[in-house]
Amino acid sequence: MELFPRITNGNPVLVLSRLQLRDLNLDHVGEEQKRQIQQLYLTYNSFSLFPTSICLLSNLEHLDLSNNYLTAMPEDITRLANLKTLVAKNNHLDETSFPKHFGTMHIESLNFSGNRFREIPRQFLKLSRLLSLSLGGNRLKSIPAEIENLNRLEMLYLGGNMVSSIPPELANLRCLRYLVLCDNCIQSIPPQLSRLHSLLSLSLHNNLLTFLPREILSLVHLQELSLRGNPLVVRFVKDMTYDPPSLLELAGRTIKSRNLPYLPSDLPANLCHYLDMASKCPNPKCAGVYFDSCVRHIKFVDFCGKFRLPLMHYLCSPECSSPCNSNPQSDAESEEENSVPADRLQRSEGADL
Repeated sequence: MELFPRITNGNPVLVLSRLQLRDLNLDHVGEEQKRQIQQLYLTYNSFSLFPTSICLLSNLEHLDLSNNYLTAMPEDITRLANLKTLVAKNNHLDETSFPKHFGTMHIESLNFSGNRFREIPRQFLKLSRLLSLSLGGNRLKSIPAEIENLNRLEMLYLGGNMVSSIPPELANLRCLRYLVLCDNCIQSIPPQLSRLHSLLSLSLHNNLLTFLPREILSLVHLQELSLRGNPLVVRFVKDMTYDPPSLLELAGRTIKSRNLPYLPSDLPANLCHYLDMASKCPNPKCAGVYFDSCVRHIKFVDFCGKFRLPLMHYLCSPECSSPCNSNPQSDAESEEENSVPADRLQRSEGADL
């Protein structure tokens, strides 16, 4: 049986999977046939080294090397000028496995899930045409702020790692449509994520979230939200401490709430700046403001008619009650952990991922 069957113009795909290959010799493959090959599948073989003969396929667009034993990518891979999709799931690759100039390639989709990455390689962050990045099931502990450089990214899959926080810079990925951060150790969501106006799907299940920022309500195009497997309870609110306002804050509150006029010539510059940083209490029945001293308060809020979300709010004093509530019976007193049905933390009709 011929190992390299003739590739017709209508089917430029070569599948050499599950053949226990350790090397790939293309010396006996004609130049015309090499030029025809656009997709190459070498999955479930025994490659421990990247077959450099692949780099002779000048028109290759899709390469899948999943389920092998690869530990590195050679410098020659940068010769694949037309490569758009590179898949190498379930190998032994890590952040040191890539050549210096890997970031100059025109790759649009990378999938290195199930490898040994402890951090996202800096070369990946230079792939200016990247649309999809999958690094699920690795050993990542953080997301670098430079992720914002991937300004065309539409899908980011980082599920199944050890990520503990989300950098605010991720919110600069304005084209992002699918964000998967499930099965990590994330404790909070930065409010800046509300700027991801293209986001359609957000997977946060199986993390350590106890609340969400109220800014998440700005994600009006969101169609899927997965929160299962998170604490998402309000019992911890009882343990929140309220630090009484300082004399400086009390004076500032008096000036702002009574609209007392002041000019830069009246006060030192640092006090003018401090007064300008006042935040208005969200309670419409309260005309108060706060600076550094505030009360954290959680309310369950309807979102797009599909979700009940525990959102964090900041009030000017313990006596203030939160107005950010679409249901008068969802006050904190009635929303204790034991009284919140599990299905209220998920999408209606079981649509939660």
